[in-house]
Amino acid sequence: MVIVLIVASGAAWESTVLQLLGEHPGVVVLKRCVDVDDLLASAASGQADVAVVGLDAPGLDLAAVDHLRRHGVRPVAIAPGDASHDAARLRASRIGVPAVVPDTELARVPEAVTAAGSAPSAGDLDAAVGVGDPVVGLVDGAEDGVPPGPPGGRPGRVIAVWGPAGAPGRTTLAVTVAAELARRRRRTVLVDADPWGGAVAQQLGILDEVSGLLAAARLAGSGALADRLGTVLRAVDGHLAVVTGLPRPDRWAEVRAGSLEHLLDVARGMGEVVVDTGFCLEDDPVAELGSRPGRNAMTLGALDVADLAVVVGAADPVGLSRLARGLVDLRDRAPGLPVHVVVNRMRPTLGWSTRDIAGMVSGVARVAGLHFLPEDRAAVDRALVTGRSLVEVGDSPLARAVAGLVDVLEPAGAGAAAGRTGRVRRRRAGTTRPR
Repeated sequence: MVIVLIVASGAAWESTVLQLLGEHPGVVVLKRCVDVDDLLASAASGQADVAVVGLDAPGLDLAAVDHLRRHGVRPVAIAPGDASHDAARLRASRIGVPAVVPDTELARVPEAVTAAGSAPSAGDLDAAVGVGDPVVGLVDGAEDGVPPGPPGGRPGRVIAVWGPAGAPGRTTLAVTVAAELARRRRRTVLVDADPWGGAVAQQLGILDEVSGLLAAARLAGSGALADRLGTVLRAVDGHLAVVTGLPRPDRWAEVRAGSLEHLLDVARGMGEVVVDTGFCLEDDPVAELGSRPGRNAMTLGALDVADLAVVVGAADPVGLSRLARGLVDLRDRAPGLPVHVVVNRMRPTLGWSTRDIAGMVSGVARVAGLHFLPEDRAAVDRALVTGRSLVEVGDSPLARAVAGLVDVLEPAGAGAAAGRTGRVRRRRAGTTRPR
């Protein structure tokens, strides 16, 4: 017996589907829900097996489908008859719906419902229904609409720039790394994902009334992000584009769980992705009690999908203490993630050497590399005042040190030929590895 919930929102197909399901001996309609919110609340009771819902129902997005699957409810969507086969197939796959029936083929709904109800696992999206030609199965890979990849077909990497509390220079480093990659003619997307107060747009002088991150989250929820990624990007130059952050820190709750991860996965199809994260790695226990994500979910999600992390800490006593604790927390949170540690604002007046700091770092974590950036207040001020990256404002000790860092971060053979001369010198001057 398959227990069914229905959300039609007044659609013309509702009465026909109710009749068809009512006449089927293996199906019981438990409730006609008013809207998607009512459906989610009903699904949480754990009494239903399948939800029949209009594909265009307001609120039916990736987060809603994830909620259904967590409570053992498999969705079957009804697509409008005027929707194209491919468009409905793509929309359904991107929000995780494994089966769609056009409203011109309603006689197939009972078969789709019973097939969904017999799926082996609520979390197994591979159990696509596939009931005849008019029923649309899950698209393998959902490749349609994904932006073309970087030259050579090699997908880009996600580089997460993280650091503990105390403003150690996360945003400045993320902007400069992204700008340096772009200077080397690598297509780069810089994402501001700091839930506590991102400042990438301000640093680059971008006046944007619409948050790129919030727009991307809405598109991710509707399954349209891959098709419309370009609408959330702000071009800085021919190789660098920016997804601007939250307009106010209190709007973090509008980024639903999984949205940022989806954005980063789509963006890596365009090239390298540099993401500026928040400082906190704590889980929010309140998030487990409702559908709203925790405030630090964006930071944790970015680290979950990252190919490598660049961890930045200040060179002063407080900054190094926070860096040591942060490396331990990061090791526990993301074991196996390659980590490059950057000690920022290094200066001789502090009284310790790079060897002393290397000993401290090696005592708390095994890292892929340890890098030092000099104190260069004049260059940073010049970049901030003009709304440009350090790479754009001209040569400086800090820009050269970041270039040395990017030398190490780049995959073997990926660097552009231009600018290769002198990078060995920069690496020696700005980068050191613990022994």
